[in-house]
Amino acid sequence: MAAKKTTVKKTATKKSATKKTATKKTATKKVATKKKPAKKASAAPAPGGPYTPVVRAGDWVIVSGQLGLKDGVLAKGVSAQTAQAVANLKIRLAEAGVTIKDVKKTLCFLTDIDTFATFNEAYVAGFGNSRPARSTIGVAALPQGASVEIEAWAFKPVR
Repeated sequence: MAAKKTTVKKTATKKSATKKTATKKTATKKVATKKKPAKKASAAPAPGGPYTPVVRAGDWVIVSGQLGLKDGVLAKGVSAQTAQAVANLKIRLAEAGVTIKDVKKTLCFLTDIDTFATFNEAYVAGFGNSRPARSTIGVAALPQGASVEIEAWAFKPVR
């Protein structure tokens, strides 16, 4: 008969040794950090709700609908409101690094579609030689009692 070999496992217990922590002197360098300049307040009216007035989405810059407001006061009449809304669009476009010439599409709202001819004259004057695609829609009402609102989509590739 062959003898059986029995393997015995030995478990070694390690006593936890007290670790000595070496104190290292580290030089603390004061690094000058550039503070981001505070965002300059826009010359365009503040948004009337919880939305972004201008946003870049890839190569597109989208400007939320602009009213004919200046310093919190609504311009009188469709022509003046249209001119001011276009001026506000130009300010918002400039904030995103684009111009009215980059606008490819506008969406316009009028509370009285019978004022379209008056609106159109002021719109053409504001856009100069630029002629983006446009939709104009008659609506029942606009915020703050406005008669005109203009939204714009501009295209300018990011480089």
